[in-house]
Amino acid sequence: MNDILIKKTTTFFQTTFGSSPEKIVLSPGRINIIGEHIDYNDGFVLPAAIDKIICFAFEKNNSNQSKIMAIDLDDEFEIDLADTMQLNEKVWTNYLRGVINQLKINGFSFEGFNCVFSSNIPVGSGLSSSAALECGFLFGINELFNLNIKPLDIALMGQKAEHWVGINCGIMDQFSSVFGLENKVIKIDCRTLEFEYHDANFSEYSLILFDSNVKHSLFTSAYNKRREECEEGLAIIRNNFPEINSFRDCNESQVLSLKDKMSEDVFKRSHFVVKEIGRVIKACEALDNGNIEVLGQLMLETHEGLSSEYEVSCAELDMLVNTVKMEKSVIGSRLMGGGFGGCTINLVKKGHEEDLKKRLSALYFDAFGIELKNYDVKIGNGTSLYTAN
Repeated sequence: MNDILIKKTTTFFQTTFGSSPEKIVLSPGRINIIGEHIDYNDGFVLPAAIDKIICFAFEKNNSNQSKIMAIDLDDEFEIDLADTMQLNEKVWTNYLRGVINQLKINGFSFEGFNCVFSSNIPVGSGLSSSAALECGFLFGINELFNLNIKPLDIALMGQKAEHWVGINCGIMDQFSSVFGLENKVIKIDCRTLEFEYHDANFSEYSLILFDSNVKHSLFTSAYNKRREECEEGLAIIRNNFPEINSFRDCNESQVLSLKDKMSEDVFKRSHFVVKEIGRVIKACEALDNGNIEVLGQLMLETHEGLSSEYEVSCAELDMLVNTVKMEKSVIGSRLMGGGFGGCTINLVKKGHEEDLKKRLSALYFDAFGIELKNYDVKIGNGTSLYTAN
């Protein structure tokens, strides 16, 4: 599928500009195996880049103007690099304006260029197409003009570009897009940005995302509320255990001992966070031991916690997980991402995928009258230059 996308992008470039691109960049979306809502709580996350990508084609054009074309949107814009970057009503352009803004803020000098891009990452599915857009665009400019920007700085500048657009994301999405490796997950320490790879040997299993096709509007307010409740919980913990600086330093028994000193919601959020941090550590051990069934059980526990304690699930996501966990062919399932809609991530024994998709789609439509989408994903490499064989 990616070969088709690369050909589509390069052919469009050649037709439009009458020349072959100087640089072709592939930038992936990402999944998160486990470790949800703990990036802002100093925990660990366990993401991976996937084989769904944005393909970019670049060339210098020896001017101060840059022309950028989104093939899938049938849209384009031109920008004068000397101008001050400002947000535009064409929302998709702001992610790229944000990248150029970051480059200028950080003192990098470069000339005008032509760029076209196309994607097979499903937009709005929680696979971080925005991070792939930022990091791939930045990576391409870096390569085109030999700016020598380090990979970590590409991820951090991509994150700041998204902040500039107005989305206060953590670092996980951009980090995964830049540092992904085929058949590896990345354990990222969200406190220090130290990271390590773990083998993801899913040879007997398929990774399938079921897209609920819903987005409940309370996400932003609920997300901010969860952050406040976690901060309140941590403050109570620190008042009673002065040696604790973050949820990372805390164990479950300490949280349980303070149940009477917290509101019900603050206790539930704090309890989930401490347990989820522990689950990521256990998940890495399971992967290292090749025990994928233990990983699957941890994913199910995470969903239960996200639904009943962190309360960021919804009827549609709970139905998807509760239905598949009764299937012998499914060893792990949970909501992935912020919640209140989006996808579930599922580990399914090979040979059972199509039957599961068909039956679950029918049950989901009967329950909600909504079409269930599904995406097969494999763990792939991070943002990189493409060279034709």
